[in-house]
Amino acid sequence: MQSTLLDAGPLIALFDKSDTHSLRVQTFFKNYPGKFYTTWPVITETMHFLNFNPNVQSDFLKWLQRNPLIISPQDKTSLEKIRTLILKYQNIPMDLADASLLLISEEEGINNIVTLDSDYIVYRSKKKKFKYLL
Repeated sequence: MQSTLLDAGPLIALFDKSDTHSLRVQTFFKNYPGKFYTTWPVITETMHFLNFNPNVQSDFLKWLQRNPLIISPQDKTSLEKIRTLILKYQNIPMDLADASLLLISEEEGINNIVTLDSDYIVYRSKKKKFKYLL
């Protein structure tokens, strides 16, 4: 089974029906057979952008409970690596959610990503390019 990183943009589009990417993202999630990895910073970012409606946030949290999404257990020991990544990509800039995904990529060897951001064209995991799946 293919492992794939999951960024906040597609999650937001999945639950915000007014998002221009919503239908494309819904179709992708219905048809993709792989395993998703994400992080708590990505979930936090998603919740922030879904704050226009507590019911939508609740639906998102229920979805997280039902789906076999792997939430990476990053902790205080990950901070130095995340800080280094943020400084390395400071000209883009890289936010906490993106740095946390890049860290998973490096630790787990995952280079597939579902994102709506173009930043991952520049980001490299152990000098490998990311493969966009959406």
